[in-house]
Amino acid sequence: MQMYSEAGSNRGVVTQLRAYLAQAELPEDGRLPPERDLAVALGITRTELRKALGALEAEGQIWRHVGKGTFLGNRPTDSLSDIAALAKRTNPAELMRARLIIEPEIARAAALTATPMHLAELRLCQTRTREAATWRQYENWDTRLHRTIAEATQNTPLLGLFDMLNALRRAVTWGRLRSNPVKPEPDHHSFSEHEAIIAAIENRDMNAAAAAMRTHLQSVERNLLARQSDPAG
Repeated sequence: MQMYSEAGSNRGVVTQLRAYLAQAELPEDGRLPPERDLAVALGITRTELRKALGALEAEGQIWRHVGKGTFLGNRPTDSLSDIAALAKRTNPAELMRARLIIEPEIARAAALTATPMHLAELRLCQTRTREAATWRQYENWDTRLHRTIAEATQNTPLLGLFDMLNALRRAVTWGRLRSNPVKPEPDHHSFSEHEAIIAAIENRDMNAAAAAMRTHLQSVERNLLARQSDPAG
């Protein structure tokens, strides 16, 4: 009975930690606060926190780098130094072309294998992107939405490819090209495009999911190139 109670308590801490991470505004590299600060913020002991972190790490939700800290997301498939070196040889437009090749196929696969948990997570991400008060909040939830699609493939190589592209995207930092306003407009193109992607995955329509993802990334690419050609806004 005590073992059951402890297991239930640990599940509760894991749920609490998930909720915290979903709302937290983390640095660009996804680094979590130090364990001491995180335990205080959650009102739990460091032992409870470590068990919860271990559970999320086993799921691939976080990863740890000895001496540097704990980070949100899956462990990068390449070292950070390799990503940084690659980022110096590329640019946002080139990276978008790579995304256009890979991510529609990820969405296609997700339509076949997504679980109810994945679908619920996608709906949560869609809601949170619409509620975002800043571009940083929007981009955090947008990244989580796209990664959930990759997770829904239940395919380790595809998830690894996505994580590598995402790490490279962060290194290229085209967020610096973002201009005013301070948050997405209510009619921001991504809202309806995300809806089309999610609906296709929910309907198990593999072709529609791939097409919707391609349409979305083409919109992102057009806006990106427009900002590059007109830095003033």
